[in-house]
Amino acid sequence: MKAVVIRKFGSPEGLEVIDLPAPVPAPGQVLIATEAIGVGGVDAVIRRRTLAHGFQEGHLLGSEVAGSVTAVGEGVDASWTGRRVWAFTGLSGGYAEQAVAAVEDILPLPDDLTCADAVTLGGSGVAAHFALDRAGLTPGTTLLVRGAAGSIGITAVQLAARSGADAVAVTTSSAERGARLRDLGATHVLDRSGQGGGPDAPSGFDAVIDIVGGPQLPLFLDRLNPNGRYVAVGIVGGQPPADFGMRLMENFRRSLSLATFSSDAVPGPDRQAVRSSQFSDAARGKLRTVVHEVLPLDQAVPAHRKMDAGEVFGRIVMTP
Repeated sequence: MKAVVIRKFGSPEGLEVIDLPAPVPAPGQVLIATEAIGVGGVDAVIRRRTLAHGFQEGHLLGSEVAGSVTAVGEGVDASWTGRRVWAFTGLSGGYAEQAVAAVEDILPLPDDLTCADAVTLGGSGVAAHFALDRAGLTPGTTLLVRGAAGSIGITAVQLAARSGADAVAVTTSSAERGARLRDLGATHVLDRSGQGGGPDAPSGFDAVIDIVGGPQLPLFLDRLNPNGRYVAVGIVGGQPPADFGMRLMENFRRSLSLATFSSDAVPGPDRQAVRSSQFSDAARGKLRTVVHEVLPLDQAVPAHRKMDAGEVFGRIVMTP
């Protein structure tokens, strides 16, 4: 089968399409013929080696796929065979024509939800939901979503608007993207440095959801209101400065909170319950997914170039 591996860490040019033997489902696993493969920020972070975690050259990228189950391992109900599913493959295995996943990490797809929509929402929707919960989002809250043009941010904006937040501000790179985010529920559009938004834009926020990280993170800590909550969901912009915690200590009397958040910390059944509800909402048009572009699997290098250049609004999806 065709698969994409990291031949050399760093730039997108380090990705390579190779032939690999088709995987065989182990006990408790299913084999999926992939129809859609999500290209996410975590893939870029691994490729750049921003997160080391022991990854080696030859690593097969990809964490979520959608397609049809073609075989099951020992102990798995055979009725899964032939069903359309979304699957979490961990931090490896998705960029391939066939992928394996644990049966507890798959979810059947509603008839009206495409595979491309499923991999656009499956991982990011859960991250957005629980990050907003960690941020204490309630009606009347003022929220800033930093890096809102990706799939996590797009879902977070919609969920926050639906929850009755008093303001849902976003940072983005262009007026065109800002207009699209307003259409999804944003009330104020700021530039990447957090400036702008008009005279009625909040000067501070009760909560910040940050998907970017990077060297400017301390500047956005400064935008928190007293008792404000900052939830770091990603580091697509790189690691923050080593001394960024000093910003919290300098504002000790304002009682600010900072938390990191990964969906891995949420129990699997809770993730699946939220995911199932979001898939249903998306199938009925109550939650919108944004597929930036669909590319063939052998175009992984251009797909990652687009991510690195900040050209993606929503999610790139690959097909085998």
